[in-house]
Amino acid sequence: MNNALRITAFAAALAATFGTAYGVGRSVDPLVAAEDRPAQQHGGHGGGEEGGTKAAADHAPGGLQISEGGYTLDLATPTVRAGARTGIRFAVKDDSGRKVTAYQREHGKELHFILASTDLTQYRHLHPVRAADGTWSTSVALPEAGGYRVFADFTPAAAGAGNLTLGADLAVSGAYRPAALPAPGTTAEVDGYRVALGGELRAGRSGELKLSISRNGRPVTDLQPYLGAYGHLVALRSGDLAYLHVHPNEGGPGPEVSFTATAPSAGTYRLFLDFKHEGEVRTAAFTVRVAEPGNGDGGHREGGAGAAAGHAH
Repeated sequence: MNNALRITAFAAALAATFGTAYGVGRSVDPLVAAEDRPAQQHGGHGGGEEGGTKAAADHAPGGLQISEGGYTLDLATPTVRAGARTGIRFAVKDDSGRKVTAYQREHGKELHFILASTDLTQYRHLHPVRAADGTWSTSVALPEAGGYRVFADFTPAAAGAGNLTLGADLAVSGAYRPAALPAPGTTAEVDGYRVALGGELRAGRSGELKLSISRNGRPVTDLQPYLGAYGHLVALRSGDLAYLHVHPNEGGPGPEVSFTATAPSAGTYRLFLDFKHEGEVRTAAFTVRVAEPGNGDGGHREGGAGAAAGHAH
């Protein structure tokens, strides 16, 4: 492809509205080990407890705003190149323009950094390093060009501050080739593991999602804690990349990990489950649909291949 065509293709990608796409991630980048015990789900990262579901439904999903609650995500690296490992730098600033340097730790980290392409073909769950002045940095290699969205999920240490998820746009230069979103389904394959999705996600109401992990036809019963939990599930809504993130319910090290989540609306979602086994973190992805409330189909139902569904961490 000559330079003129390459530039035209990339410009079209950036001009495109948030769309749907294809992709099952192989692993989280980077792989971050954690030895802390799995924690019970709580209201942080979007709210997952029974008492938090109404609050989650009453507030806009995370990641749609670059500023909220007196805090702003300042992305210092708005453009990177496809195919090359590149450093990304950013900061969270308060309403006085000062970089935030004090955070509450959640699941062993002060801040969780999620990156996804707007067509939902690419996904990364990163854990950047913070410098003393409040500047965060990490590196990532993205194979596909196009528009991306980054999400900073954190809780400032300031008195009265709550959990926030702020979002910003990232452009990845190169030849852009859009992909289609795969059909909704209840199974995903990654590195020889099979992950089966069951349960129900409903618009405006809490529902339980159950993900069962097996390998070579045998249930995996020795999942390892990753950032204090046996599984992390993130859902992004196709169209605007609204971000949902809740913690898993209590349970053992497999083969099933369950989550309680509330979809903010009907629509199509892409779910990304991170799980750790034999020292490596892998990501399985699903496409799910959530129906309008009251039409007799609340969402993805167990055993209903290609039905509907949602997100969680």
